Amino acid sequence: MAKRDFYEILGVAKNASDEEIKKSYRKLAMKHHPDRNPDSKGAEDKFKEAKEAYEMLSDPQKREAYDRYGHAGVDPNMGGGGGGGGSGGFADAFGDIFGDIFGGGGGQRGGRSAGPQVYRGADLRYNLEITLEQAAHGFDTTIRVPSWDACEPCHGSGAKPGTEPVTCPTCGGHGQVRMQQGFFSIQQTCPKCHGSGKVIAEPCASCAGAGRIKRNKTLEVKIPEGIDDGMRIRSSGNGEPGMNGGPPGDLYVEIHIKQHGVFQRDGDDLHCEMPISFAKAALGGEIEVPTLNGKVSFTIPEGTQSSKTFRLRSKGIKGVRSGYAGDLFCHVVVETPVKLSDRQKELLRDFDLLTTEGGAKHNPQTKSWKDKVKEFFE
Repeated sequence: MAKRDFYEILGVAKNASDEEIKKSYRKLAMKHHPDRNPDSKGAEDKFKEAKEAYEMLSDPQKREAYDRYGHAGVDPNMGGGGGGGGSGGFADAFGDIFGDIFGGGGGQRGGRSAGPQVYRGADLRYNLEITLEQAAHGFDTTIRVPSWDACEPCHGSGAKPGTEPVTCPTCGGHGQVRMQQGFFSIQQTCPKCHGSGKVIAEPCASCAGAGRIKRNKTLEVKIPEGIDDGMRIRSSGNGEPGMNGGPPGDLYVEIHIKQHGVFQRDGDDLHCEMPISFAKAALGGEIEVPTLNGKVSFTIPEGTQSSKTFRLRSKGIKGVRSGYAGDLFCHVVVETPVKLSDRQKELLRDFDLLTTEGGAKHNPQTKSWKDKVKEFFE
């Protein structure tokens, strides 16, 4: 039976790029792979057919011979060129996929050897507790965080002074090993050297072969005005150092605001309770309340009831992302006097009698409540 055209098998045009050919082959190989179709002889034949077509068209010399002479140019039995060994095999087409999955850089492809694997350093978190006033106004501070410095005796090599790390015998210095599983070639980090490509026969006594020693370093941190609880500030490059020349991680300073004795924060707004005397609530007048920027005064009306809320605009906090400050909400708490003298008690009894005789005029809420109770029982 005459062989099908290789371009037709892969479903690509004759002027298709190498990437288009590889992409089409991956799709067909995945679809017709014997492991996915264990009981289909037809799928196995299509898989082999696609594999042969890819091996021919992925090799520039074989593709040129095929384009000029057809199957005769690549079939050794027909007096043509090379066979089906080729540099473009199944593992080559899928190697970069598994390199991405397992963190590799492609292994040995095209006659080039991959170097040791590079790892980014881990990120660190530092919990910083500050006051509400500091969060509102912002400030500069210094913190001490763990750091790693190169070991002086071994100059960062990890090997005992006078010795040097040697090439890893398992991966040959590549930092990666390739495992063959059927048709798949999987590239993984070398278990012996952990991707460094080197092993240390005699570790340095000072750093135990790590090549670095843990120390503390002092960093300056700028806390912006209006920062809120739980927000984080990133200090780029001040995390743990990378491995094999990889970039360092970042340091995240997480803000925790201490509980305040007067104010409770709600976003950019502040809330506070404002105790006032019974007389002040009844007569009204000017009162003084604190804010984060000093004291302010305002007038409360006569007959102010407990739980009444007064709003002072722009006396809250200007948030990190806000263009203006929030508000301050003062919640009135009418304080009941305690530890009264006999004279005070007598005056209060007289006062209570006078207000009771006045009925709803002096106690509208009491009158309303009594009426509702009466309706309920009737």
